[in-house]
Amino acid sequence: MPAARPRPQPFAAPCTCSRLRRAARAITQLYDDALAPVGLRVTQFSLLRTLQRDGTLTIGDLATRNLLDRTALSRNLDPLAERKLLAIVPGRDARKREVTLTRQGIAALAAAVPHWERAQREVTRRLGRERLDGLYDVLRDMEALHPAPAGHAA
Repeated sequence: MPAARPRPQPFAAPCTCSRLRRAARAITQLYDDALAPVGLRVTQFSLLRTLQRDGTLTIGDLATRNLLDRTALSRNLDPLAERKLLAIVPGRDARKREVTLTRQGIAALAAAVPHWERAQREVTRRLGRERLDGLYDVLRDMEALHPAPAGHAA
């Protein structure tokens, strides 16, 4: 009879990163489903809102403000540029490219806002305003853990 294999010992505490990633996938799916009628994903919606709020930004600044690496940013910008919702143009410094919201992008954002608001209301209804406000406080503190240079995270 073969010897019994030792059972792996359970970790004493759940992995914060794993739990947050699972929660992020769940909430992302809720928002993606809500935004599907306008053909946007929540990450794309967030980029459009950043451009609406902050105006034209370099690729690097847009990535930093959204805590995205350039690969993830490109994966989201390319379809938006193809749909002409934003324009990517040479910057004032020829080494940098700038991203700006187009008229079509402004219109797409306006069409998406009611769908996004519906998702927001659903999350608030299910979690409760007080718990959600507490979550925002915790998430802000967690975002501050990002190693981006001080003053560059949005």
